[in-house]
Amino acid sequence: MLRGRVPSNLYSHLNALRYSTKPHQPPPWRPSVVLDEWVDRDVRPISLRQLTFFGRTLTESRLISSANYVRTELPTRLAHRLRDMQKLPYVVVSNPHISIVYELYYKAFEKSRRVPEIITLDDNDRFCEVLREMLKEHLAVIPNLAMGVLECQGLVKPDELDRFMNTMLRARISRRVIAEQQLALTETFNSPDHFPDSAASTDLNADFVGEVFLKCNAKDVVERCGKFAQELMRQSSGSNKIPSINVKGHLSTTFPYILGHLEYIVGELLRNSIQAVMEKYRDSPLEPPSIEVLICEAPQHVILRISDQGGGVPREIFPHLWSFSKGPRTRDRLENLGQVPTLAATMQELELPHDKKAVNKDPLHEGSLATLSSRSPNLRLGMGLPMSRVYAEYWAGSLELHSLEGYGVDAFLQISKLGNKNEQVTTRASVDAV
Repeated sequence: MLRGRVPSNLYSHLNALRYSTKPHQPPPWRPSVVLDEWVDRDVRPISLRQLTFFGRTLTESRLISSANYVRTELPTRLAHRLRDMQKLPYVVVSNPHISIVYELYYKAFEKSRRVPEIITLDDNDRFCEVLREMLKEHLAVIPNLAMGVLECQGLVKPDELDRFMNTMLRARISRRVIAEQQLALTETFNSPDHFPDSAASTDLNADFVGEVFLKCNAKDVVERCGKFAQELMRQSSGSNKIPSINVKGHLSTTFPYILGHLEYIVGELLRNSIQAVMEKYRDSPLEPPSIEVLICEAPQHVILRISDQGGGVPREIFPHLWSFSKGPRTRDRLENLGQVPTLAATMQELELPHDKKAVNKDPLHEGSLATLSSRSPNLRLGMGLPMSRVYAEYWAGSLELHSLEGYGVDAFLQISKLGNKNEQVTTRASVDAV
């Protein structure tokens, strides 16, 4: 069979497919022997503690060992997801948006599996260029997956589509974590302040080991994301009637985490609460009630409760709150997603309408995708909450929401505090043929 290729000018290709009036050709099927070999391999999940321990004393041999882990793990994880897509009904995998994702994944699988063993620092630098290109190209994955799933409503059971979407997004996070960690460790190793042959190479007081923030403080994250969300709503609505955010509880607790994940979850929850309160009190002479955030530290977990008085979730929306494929306003969601060709699912990509000011990154550690994608905060994509739950569950946490109709919402975010839980990845192709 002929091997399909994604043109180098990816975004022109995406737009051509998205707006073409000609029938889209499904992805070419390739011999499955090579893919079978990689699907038979087990994924090797890691924990935040392992990422920290391995990267804290960074030597040349450790950096190269880490690179070889990523080199073999990426094609393994991609192979499982390719097999998932191959098991979808033909009418689904031939959807133009799902087909784009399939081609991106197959291209990345072929490229990553052909990388030779990394032996020298120069080999690692070349491998990092491959990772950067892959991360940039795969910014098109989330909007295309979301549009494909919405367009396939009625062709597959909604629960099957949601399982597929959750598996794909969780796997996307897993690949991004190990790729960005390798890029961050390489940047640290190559920095002028790093001396791998001296005791200075082990900085026990460092706040970051690669992408892992060792001293993540929930109070700081809530206050920083809260200010950003308030400013977003102030500029997009033109109103100064913005609810305040009160933080109480265990304010000094810290834990290791990937900051971008927590920022995204907290930012989405606070934006939803602020917007709901503003809409409810738009015509009221009263000041809008504040949003209350309670931080609770337990021996193994940190729990955040975000409470608002925004009237609760409408009854017709609540059953579909965590679904990517079900719920009202499908047409609006498709139109809005069509305006977002790339999506990193980070708080940093949201733009203030006037000055496009980014999240205050001091003292944050900016990830490699932070400046590659941007979108307007006014576009309702209908995936903030389900995407937040995917992020929360990735490191063995949870996200629940309780709605009191007519009053407000309590959101409960539980985070594993010790960093000893493995990433929750699906280790085998998980979507049965339907």
